Amino acid sequence: MAESSKKCIIEDVKTIILDFDGTIHESIKVYGPAFRKCYRFLVDLGCAEEKEWADGEIARWLGFTKEEMWKDFMPDLDTDIRHKAGGMIGKEMNSLLSGGKGVLYHGALEVLEGLKKRGYSLVFMSNCSVKYRDMVTEVFNLDRYFDHIYSSEEFGFIPKDEIFRMVSGSLKPGFAMVGDRHKDMEVGVGNDVCTIGCLYGYGNSEELKDADRLINDISELLEIFK
Repeated sequence: MAESSKKCIIEDVKTIILDFDGTIHESIKVYGPAFRKCYRFLVDLGCAEEKEWADGEIARWLGFTKEEMWKDFMPDLDTDIRHKAGGMIGKEMNSLLSGGKGVLYHGALEVLEGLKKRGYSLVFMSNCSVKYRDMVTEVFNLDRYFDHIYSSEEFGFIPKDEIFRMVSGSLKPGFAMVGDRHKDMEVGVGNDVCTIGCLYGYGNSEELKDADRLINDISELLEIFK
């Protein structure tokens, strides 16, 4: 990760940008079953070997765009099969979410409500599809808390730091980015954005080493942003 010359002054923050999966949403609860269903499909086609996947192995791809996930997971898979398998994951996740299987981190909505009441503008920014964004927005009533809800698909799956530069002009100045992966921390590099790394998510401490603050629970955001 490139070194940043920014200075983080928490008191200047007016807009808090939050990642979703691994920050607000304990998404392995729906991504794990969806991935395993997809993998079974690939095994049945003869494209993959039998394997029992642990949640920790699957979680490494949370926070990736779908293109990045497949490039890392099975880069040589036939394009048509990859598209069908990828669609299967998305469809199954949305089915599980609509069936009430989605789980937010304990106290997440209370934290969002508390930040909103304190006058912060909240922005949702996730490396996800539009369909997934719309589903989680509906299931968890996220539009009650967020002033803007962005999915990376809307921007052609470009990196979050580029999305930030595209939308920041329409946001209230004074920014913080909250997330669990290095892609979230990169928003802060050269952009005068405070970064809060979520150690409870799906990244690791190395990915978050350049964060301005580290938290072990989402409730700690209420201690940082008074």
